[in-house]
Amino acid sequence: MLNKFMKRGNRKVPKSDAIEPSAFPPASSLRRPTDLTHSSSASLPNQSPQSPRRRALEAEVERRRYPPPPTTASKLSLFRDVPVADRQSLFLRKLQICSLSFDFSDTLKFAREKEAKRQTLLELVDFIQSGSGKITEQVQDELVRTISTNIFRCLPPASHENTGSEGADPDEEDPYLDPAWPHLQIVYELLLRYIVSSDTDTKIAKRYIDHSFVLRLLDLFDTEDPREREYLKTILHRIYGKFMVHRPFIRKAINNIFYRFIFETERHAGIGELLEILGSIINGFALPMKEEHKLFLVRALIPLHKPKSVGTYHQQLSYCITQFVEKDYKLADTVIRGLLKYWPVTNCPKEVLFLGELEEVLEATQQAEFQKCMVPLFKQIGRCLNSPHFQVAERSLFLWNNDHIVGLIAQNRHVIFPIIFEALEKNMQSHWNQAVHGLTANVRKMFLEMDSELFEECQQHYIEKEAKAKDVEEQRELAWRKLEAAVEAQSGNDDMVLVS
Repeated sequence: MLNKFMKRGNRKVPKSDAIEPSAFPPASSLRRPTDLTHSSSASLPNQSPQSPRRRALEAEVERRRYPPPPTTASKLSLFRDVPVADRQSLFLRKLQICSLSFDFSDTLKFAREKEAKRQTLLELVDFIQSGSGKITEQVQDELVRTISTNIFRCLPPASHENTGSEGADPDEEDPYLDPAWPHLQIVYELLLRYIVSSDTDTKIAKRYIDHSFVLRLLDLFDTEDPREREYLKTILHRIYGKFMVHRPFIRKAINNIFYRFIFETERHAGIGELLEILGSIINGFALPMKEEHKLFLVRALIPLHKPKSVGTYHQQLSYCITQFVEKDYKLADTVIRGLLKYWPVTNCPKEVLFLGELEEVLEATQQAEFQKCMVPLFKQIGRCLNSPHFQVAERSLFLWNNDHIVGLIAQNRHVIFPIIFEALEKNMQSHWNQAVHGLTANVRKMFLEMDSELFEECQQHYIEKEAKAKDVEEQRELAWRKLEAAVEAQSGNDDMVLVS
């Protein structure tokens, strides 16, 4: 019986099952989704790792999932060498060649095939750009499929995920550059030319540039490569302009990205680019503004001031906010109160950004809206004036260099002077920075020239308030002395009782 089992164990593998692994490219040379690799290995029979049959099955799985690189790219004719009637079919064959993805982390593997694919992609871009005729539905279908195969992929982990440096400044880090960019750039250029081409029928194209495609495109905005984000920004903007049916969906999808960023992750590489797109969209809003757009301002744009990384996209955010106020001046009160709600307490660089944005908003604010929020606004500005961080104090004093803001203050000086006067006097008396001291003197002089009677009245109130504060402080010190004396007397009596 034992001899029978040994004979069965030494039995050769049938030729139909034996497949030579060396006949196929190594798996490491092509892009491999991790989840597919695990699932395929899990589905193989439970055999020893050294089993020839197991190796043969694994090689077969690799061959089916990753076919050998195409070698016919250089053999296909150029578009100019074939009749016009055959160019669409040639276009299809070239697209099929470009649908295979390579691993670009190793530049030496399949270098000839990679270069052949790159040249083919350039030919496709030239063909679309030349406007050689209407692009058929079949070609559009294959074109979008090929583009999707190349650009929709798992993004590499962000730099903070690799290093664990949660508090690192993105401006100080070197940007990540995708090694596959020389090919990806041409694919993005192909997509852009396809969208903007006058030969592209929008009614047909919207079947392939659909909501699913747009969502996957938006997911790519989280890439660390700034070159890719720039292309994505241009392409999404063109899609928004050409496919009107997608406009509400795109706005809603961007809104959802902002919500997830603000309230969940606080990490996203493409917030600035998305805000640039929105800045152009907001500029095109018709008046009177829809309630949907106002809700977007209140629920998404204003809360974007909350994350710690606001400095990376603040310029674009400030532009969007200012666009809303310029479109509808009645929104100024909402915006200013929103800024005050998210005003930083301990982050001085962020506070300087807020003051700059506040100046832009006030420049577009009318008198009626200014009066609604001027009391809480100038209480906050007063606190900024007394900030020990000289840049915050300096930036708040620069508000008086703006003629429009000075005009608003002058018309409401009876309310604003009493709020600001104490902060100015404290700066004159005790601020450590000479530049802040000089700017405070200029603002104080401006107030004196604007309304000398009100200035003297505020000064008198300030002197009386300081005198009262001094009296209160003296009474407090006296009360503490009496309390200390009483405690000492009581402790002396306790010692006498213990001795007796």
